[in-house]
Amino acid sequence: MDRRELLGVLGAGAAGLAALSHREVRAADEEHHHRDKIHEDCLKACGECAKSCNETAAHCLEQLAAGSGDRKTHARVHGLTMDCQEFCVLSATLIARDSTLMMYSCDACADACKTCAEACDQHPASEMVKECAEKCRACERTCREMVKAMRGRKA
Repeated sequence: MDRRELLGVLGAGAAGLAALSHREVRAADEEHHHRDKIHEDCLKACGECAKSCNETAAHCLEQLAAGSGDRKTHARVHGLTMDCQEFCVLSATLIARDSTLMMYSCDACADACKTCAEACDQHPASEMVKECAEKCRACERTCREMVKAMRGRKA
């Protein structure tokens, strides 16, 4: 397994562990909680986005180390993908725990994903970076939908 795969697995693993630990705690308490489709979609999109951001960050770091391509663009995308995956992991963790604060993290996550996708669009065209932009846009959409749904419930 190369470094890129390892980073992707670690990012997705963090979101998955949070979801699994939440389910085990709930099962132990004999309390069953079923998330609606909006929350499930958002949780899935956050995990996929975190994984893609980690893979892209590793790619950019490799390019920087090799001295190839536009170093400034690689550095910018590397930093933003690392930051974006942090927002995604936080949001996935809070969704999995059914935290009352998940609305705030998902609102920030949507903004981070938008910024990251825009930076990926400026990166030299590679399939990995294009896929990262797509995953970021999907995560942004689902986070915004979830926040909108949660605000509607509070009204």
